[in-house]
Amino acid sequence: RLAHFQEGQRLGEQAVAADEGSADAHFALFCNLGELLRLDGESLTSLFGLRRMMKELDRTLEIVPTHLEALSAKGTLLVKLPGLLGGDVKEGERLLQQVIHQAPQAVNARLALAKVRCERGQHDEAAALASTALAIAQRQKQVDFIPEAEAMLQQATANAAKRKEHRS
Repeated sequence: RLAHFQEGQRLGEQAVAADEGSADAHFALFCNLGELLRLDGESLTSLFGLRRMMKELDRTLEIVPTHLEALSAKGTLLVKLPGLLGGDVKEGERLLQQVIHQAPQAVNARLALAKVRCERGQHDEAAALASTALAIAQRQKQVDFIPEAEAMLQQATANAAKRKEHRS
């Protein structure tokens, strides 16, 4: 996997060098840098890699502010990252909601938003988002998202039921 993403990074860098104004080239580089960071884990190079990765994502959105995949990725990162590393839950939620509004079939944005809602104690809303994400993933045969959507739906539903029990 490492060699695959290193090759993707190399190709992404070549694409950016060939056409600095290509949002897709910057987004491809962002994706490969992100995967390399996931493989790298928690080392010191991760901080530098995170900064570079975010620079590529921001450049993608400078070129095409409506790039839905980039907006979804940025929203997801903003809700996941701690504030110290640039996280901003409120802005991340806004971006994820924008993606869902513009692309009603967006599975990843729904799941990221469902996690935020669940963490905030809004379990019914999280369950609704996860349920819709699961239905879309199944309909579109997006098998990578189905287990995550099922787990999120199960968690949100269980938490909502516990909350209702405590109120009774």
